[in-house]
Amino acid sequence: MISPSVIVIFGLLLIVVISFILIYNSLINRKNQVENSLGSIDAMLKKRYDLIPNLVDTVKVFMAHEKGVFESLTQLRTNVYGNKAEDKIKLDGEMSRVLGNFFAVAESYPELKSSNNFLQLQAAWNETEEQLSAARRFYNSAVTDYNNAVEMFPSNIVAKILQYDRHQVFTATEAERTNPSAKELFGKK
Repeated sequence: MISPSVIVIFGLLLIVVISFILIYNSLINRKNQVENSLGSIDAMLKKRYDLIPNLVDTVKVFMAHEKGVFESLTQLRTNVYGNKAEDKIKLDGEMSRVLGNFFAVAESYPELKSSNNFLQLQAAWNETEEQLSAARRFYNSAVTDYNNAVEMFPSNIVAKILQYDRHQVFTATEAERTNPSAKELFGKK
């Protein structure tokens, strides 16, 4: 006959194993949500970067002397495909800043603003930016859930065993938090 203490120990061990499995599965689910949401951002970034050559080609005709803006866009576009989320966050912020300058400069060209091709590209750009903003919010939500699970007891114990660390959320850079000056927008004094 099995003693009551053995049954209690076996029951406690079973509870610990089941708890570990549930916590493990929850962490995996959250980790996959973060990866999925980062994939959504990647898709929107690719869409955004695929628009850049069309924008540059359309605008070059009107803004031949704005060479620095084009070079900045082209350089950022070639650097965008980093593997780490931190690289994507940094490049995304820089791209947003440069493109803000790009559209501000474009506003000073009336012929360009009335070009159907430019207007269509600008509308596509705005739609992409809205989708990218939604993807960032989804990513930040998934990262917050994941980070909470990694830091809260008892899932933090399992996270430590699995060597899961916190992820960084998308945040506005310092440059994006301030209003740009006319010099920054137009390169003029």
